[in-house]
Amino acid sequence: MTEPLILILGACLLDALIGDPVYRLHPIRVIGHWIRVCERALFALGLDGRFGGMLHWVLVVGAALGVWFGMRLGLDTIHPWLAFGWDLFIAYSLLCTRELLEQGWRILHDLDDLPAARRRLSLLAGRDTAPLQRDGVVRATLESLSESLTDGVLTPLWAFCLFGLPGLILVKAISTLDSMVGYKNERYARFGWAGARSDDLIHWLPARLSVPLLALAALLLREHPRLAFSAAWRYHALLPSPNSGWSEAACAGALRVRLIGPVWHQGRLVTDVYMGDPDWPADLDAGDLSRGLWLILTTCLLALAVGLGMHRLI
Repeated sequence: MTEPLILILGACLLDALIGDPVYRLHPIRVIGHWIRVCERALFALGLDGRFGGMLHWVLVVGAALGVWFGMRLGLDTIHPWLAFGWDLFIAYSLLCTRELLEQGWRILHDLDDLPAARRRLSLLAGRDTAPLQRDGVVRATLESLSESLTDGVLTPLWAFCLFGLPGLILVKAISTLDSMVGYKNERYARFGWAGARSDDLIHWLPARLSVPLLALAALLLREHPRLAFSAAWRYHALLPSPNSGWSEAACAGALRVRLIGPVWHQGRLVTDVYMGDPDWPADLDAGDLSRGLWLILTTCLLALAVGLGMHRLI
């Protein structure tokens, strides 16, 4: 076994056994703080347009890679095992598959206590959870899990397997940038352009590859693999993002359920369109959420197998 393979397997194992670490200097929190510092400095200089946004992108991504590499060089001069330990810790901290699935299992556990389930869901989904009834909580949970499958699991994992730790750091830095400045509002429409477009780019292929992965997982679980393909093709454009609709629509088809429905944000009804065929059920319950969690888990395991296969090929 080579060192990169040991690093991949070790980081995935730590993520599976321990989950995402919670502490003040978590790499994502540090990147987020640096994003705000650079943003305030650039806006103070009047660099609040696309050029400032591109400079912001370089400062954030460059700092994330630079800090990791600088620490690695320093530790390597002391002992190679310290450098490897640093790499392992950073890689483990940036993988969050267990955390994503745990949120779903916690909601399933709290589903009989609707207020508690809504509070859990608010940590996972960016929508108003107070108006949701039991079926709405289940739909919103499945939507959030399937949508996060691409940007939270597939892209980081495959970037790690193909390009090593720099690829993983790059993906997570871009995703954090998009989540903080990639909005189409007055402040960020131009400044956040670089972050938003680069995020669309890195997730473009994994989003589409999520469809055959979800279909294969559905086949293994005796769900509806053919519907995963047809639903992804027919319904992916219901979401405004060029990428997130693929995995969400494929999940709806694989489970043969309707997702989305009435969505409220800051007290305003955003949409009431359903994703899925009209004869598919939308009044979902705990059994549907359980099936969805097993589908996402199986897809994550298949994604790891694909990632290790790609690593071997290169």
